[in-house]
Amino acid sequence: MISPNLVQRLLDFRAERDWEQFHNLRTLSTSIVLETAELAEFTQWASDSEIAEIARSRRAEIAHEIADIAILLSYLSHDLSIDLEMAVSEKLQLNAVRYPVAKSKGTVKKYDQLE
Repeated sequence: MISPNLVQRLLDFRAERDWEQFHNLRTLSTSIVLETAELAEFTQWASDSEIAEIARSRRAEIAHEIADIAILLSYLSHDLSIDLEMAVSEKLQLNAVRYPVAKSKGTVKKYDQLE
């Protein structure tokens, strides 16, 4: 997770530019989707055998896209007063119930398709 100090730096950066006025659930969530799509473009037409090389050779560019997603997610969680670490922890607990090891190990099936 991003440290409170870094979140504050992000908030200061945004405030200095008066960008809060443009940020709400819709604009930030849409921006997260768009940045995620930019991340997906790196491997959109690549074969499985090419992915490791793309990850190696374009690591810096990939890191920048991941950073964009993290920045937007930090703004969104801050603005909605969602403790991101707590939300992730709660979701992990929920997923442990939905995806018990005995039923989900080695499969990509969604929880409602596990037998």
